[in-house]
Amino acid sequence: MEIDPALVAGSFLVAIIVGLTGMGGGALMTPMMMLFFNVPPLAAVSSDLVASAVMKPVGGLVHLRNGTVNLRMVGWLCLGSVPMAFAGVFAARLFGEGEQMQQSVKYALGVALLLALTGLLAKSFLGLRQEVGARSAHDVVVRPIPTVLIGMIGGLIVGVTSVGSGSLIVVALVMVYPTLRANQLVGTDLVQAVPLVASAATGHILFGDFKLDLTASLLLGSIPGVYLGSRISAWAPDQVIRLALAVVLLASSLKLLGVGNVPLLVVVACFGVAAALGWRAAKARAVRDRPVSAWEPASR
Repeated sequence: MEIDPALVAGSFLVAIIVGLTGMGGGALMTPMMMLFFNVPPLAAVSSDLVASAVMKPVGGLVHLRNGTVNLRMVGWLCLGSVPMAFAGVFAARLFGEGEQMQQSVKYALGVALLLALTGLLAKSFLGLRQEVGARSAHDVVVRPIPTVLIGMIGGLIVGVTSVGSGSLIVVALVMVYPTLRANQLVGTDLVQAVPLVASAATGHILFGDFKLDLTASLLLGSIPGVYLGSRISAWAPDQVIRLALAVVLLASSLKLLGVGNVPLLVVVACFGVAAALGWRAAKARAVRDRPVSAWEPASR
C-alpha cells in the first residue's frame, strides 16, 4: 500500500474546513481528489465514502451521549436512505461504461455540489431565525412519510456522488422539523448518516471503484484535520468561513460541469458580492424583527 503525502496534506486541510463548518466531507473531499489529484470520479466517490464510514460513528456517539438525537426520526430516515444509498451504486453504473460513466458521475457531482451550496446558504439564513418553540429532540412528533422520502432522495444522491449526508439531508430536516434546535438536527442527521454511508460504502467496495491507497491517505489526513477544525470552531468567525466555503462549492461545481475559467471567475466574484450583501441585509432584518425581552428597553 502506497501513501500519497500530498493527498494526506490536502485531506487534512479540507477536514479542518469540515470540522469548522459541519459541512459534509463529500462536498469538498471528492472534488479535491478529482480537480487537484486527477483521481477518476468513481474512484474518488468510492474512496471518500469508505473513509466517511470510518469517521462518522465518532461524531454520532458524541451526540448520542449528549442526548441530541431523535432515534425514532433516525429509524424512519434509515428506512429510506440505507437501501437507496446501496442502489445509488447501481444507478451510477447505469450512466454507461468507461469514460462515459466517469463523465456522467462527474456531472452528477457538479449538480450535487450546487444543491449542497443551496443547502449551505439555506442553513446560514435559517440560522438567523429565533429558535422560538425549540424543544427536546425526543418531544418532536415524527412525520414518517416525509421523513422516509427525505431519506430516500438523500440516500440516492449520496450513493451516486458521496454528497448529501451532511448537507442536503439536514437542510430538508430543517424544513420539515423547524422547532428542532441546530445541534439536535445535526445530531440526528449524523447518527442516521452512519448506516447510510456504511451502506453506500459497502456498495462501492463491491461494485464501485474502491482504492485502498486513496482511502488510507484520506484517513491519515482527515482524522486529525476534523479534530483540529472542531477545536478551532469554538472561536472562529463562522459566517466568514461559511461564505468562503460557499465560494469554494460554487467554483468546484462549475468546474466539474465544464465551465471555462473566465466565466467561472466572473460568476464566483458576482456570487461573493451578492452573498455578502444578502447576508448583511438578512442579519439586519433579523435583528430588527427580534422580539424585545421583558428587561430589554424598546428602541424608539
